[in-house]
Amino acid sequence: MANGVSARRYSAVAILLHWASALCVLVLIGLGLTMTHAALAPLRQFQLYQWHKSVGVTVLALTALRVLWRLTHRPPPHPAGMPARERRAAGAAHALLYLLLVGLPLTGWAVVSLSPFNIPTVLYGIVPWPHLPLAGLVPDPAAAEGILKQVHALGAWFLAALLAVHVAAALRHHLLLRDDVLRRMLPGHPLSPAPTVEPTQ
Repeated sequence: MANGVSARRYSAVAILLHWASALCVLVLIGLGLTMTHAALAPLRQFQLYQWHKSVGVTVLALTALRVLWRLTHRPPPHPAGMPARERRAAGAAHALLYLLLVGLPLTGWAVVSLSPFNIPTVLYGIVPWPHLPLAGLVPDPAAAEGILKQVHALGAWFLAALLAVHVAAALRHHLLLRDDVLRRMLPGHPLSPAPTVEPTQ
């Protein structure tokens, strides 16, 4: 069914991974803002950090699965008539999203691994998670930790901004252009019979 509706919709696995990642990222942003800006008791803050680390590792695992799935399953084509510049912009935005969804968990993991407090990570209070062996690889672990903290924080703000643009673009396609860009990522939503063209690489 190369030209059928199924060829124009993301697979069930891709849809599941996408929305699971989106939910986790929203949780991470909420946890990150709360644990760094709210006046919390030390125990409560510690718990939120543990949850933040747990969800961050989950995002890293989901992103690895998404990349593997994307490499082995061709995504649906862009809507017919979508300008080449918009296709290029969409491709660049998706590449940046994947980069951040890998880079942010890794920088967070590195920060925890370089911390002088050496606080263990236990995913969801059940699975012990190791530190990265970085302390012996850098001359000044404390300085490296500080730099990575800044990189992680700035990357988180950039991710939030990019997500806002991503959502706005999807809503523009759905509400103004009335094409299938959003519907093809929503299970159970019928697609329009309009033809599509392959995206340029």
